[in-house]
Amino acid sequence: MFTLLDRYIIRELFSPFLSTLTALCFIIFAKEMLRLIDLLVSKGVGVWSLLKIIAYLMPSFLVLTLPIACLIASISTFSRLSFDNELIAMRAVGMSLWRLSVPVLMFSIFVFFTTLFLSQWGQPWSNVSLKGLAMSVIEDQLSLALDSGVFNEPIPNLTIYVPDPKHAQRVRGVFISDQRDPVKPLIIVAKSFRVLHDGGRKQLGLRLLDGAIHQVPPDLRYYHEVGFETYDFWMDVPPPEGMGTTQRKSYQEIIQDLDTSNWQDSGQLRRLMEHYKDLGFPVSALLLGLLGFPIGIISKRSGKSGGFAIGIGIIVGFYLLNIMGEFLVTTYVVHPFIGAWFPNVMILGLTGFLYVRASRN
Repeated sequence: MFTLLDRYIIRELFSPFLSTLTALCFIIFAKEMLRLIDLLVSKGVGVWSLLKIIAYLMPSFLVLTLPIACLIASISTFSRLSFDNELIAMRAVGMSLWRLSVPVLMFSIFVFFTTLFLSQWGQPWSNVSLKGLAMSVIEDQLSLALDSGVFNEPIPNLTIYVPDPKHAQRVRGVFISDQRDPVKPLIIVAKSFRVLHDGGRKQLGLRLLDGAIHQVPPDLRYYHEVGFETYDFWMDVPPPEGMGTTQRKSYQEIIQDLDTSNWQDSGQLRRLMEHYKDLGFPVSALLLGLLGFPIGIISKRSGKSGGFAIGIGIIVGFYLLNIMGEFLVTTYVVHPFIGAWFPNVMILGLTGFLYVRASRN
C-alpha cells in the first residue's frame, strides 16, 4: 500500500518523465518529418493515412525514449528534493535511503512493463499495420496510374500508362514499361485489363487481355515478341520510403543459420543479439530508473537542467556500451547473450556502487 510520501514522490517523477518523453519523441519525429512530408506531397498519401503512419511508428519511438525519460525523471526529481532539503527532512524522521527508493522502484517497474509490452507486442503490431497501410498506398497509386491518363510510376522502374478513353469507347488499352530487370527490359501492351490483388503474397497485379510482350535483348540484332490472350502481370509491393518495416527472422531460424556457418556469420550473430535485447532493453529501463536515484542525491545542486544533462551523458555511455557489445559479438569475442546484457550488468554495478556511496552521505 502506497503511503502519502510514496504518492508524492511518484507525482514528482511523472512531471519530468512526461516532459522528457514528449521532448524526445518530438526530436525523433522531427527526424522523420521530411520523409513523411515527401509521402504527403510526392506520393499522394492522404492526411488520414499520414496520421496512421505516425501512430504506427510511436511504439518504436517509445521503446527508445522510455528508458531515457525514466532515468532523467529519477535524476531530476531527487536532485530537486536534495536541493530543497526535502530529502534531509525525510531522512530526519527515520526513513532510510532504501525505503525512499521504493517509489522509484515501483515507477521503474511500471516503465519496464510498458517498454516490455511495446517491444514484444507493440512493435510487431505496428510492423503488420504498416505493411497493410503500405499495401493500401501502393494500391491507391496503381489506381491513380490507371485512371489519370498520364505516365505514372507506382513502384520504382515500372511505368504504366492508360490513355483517356474516347467518347463511347468501353475498352481501354494499357502500356507498361518494365525496367526492374535492367538486363531484360520489357514493353507490354494490351487492349484491356483488370486489377488483381493477392493479399497473401503481398502483391498487386494486372490481368492483361489480348496483348504482346516486347523484349530487346543485349544483342540488338535480335528482337523478341510474344503475343498472349491472357497474361497476369504481378508487382511486388515494397513500402514507400518512410513506411519501411523489417521482417525479423525467428530465433530458431537464426540458430539454424548460425549452425550452418559454424557460428561465423556476423550478420546472424547481430540478429541473435537483437533477440536477446528484446528483454534486455526493457530491463535497462528498470535499471536506469534506479540508477537515477543515487545520482540525483549525489548531484543535488545540478537542478532540473543539470539532471537532464547528466542523464543524457549516462545514456550516451549506455549506448556506447551497446556498440561495444555488438563489436565484441561480431568479432567473435563473446556470445550474443553476453553482448546484449553486458551494458545492463555495467549499469547494475554502477547503481550498486552509487547506492552505497549515497547512503554514506
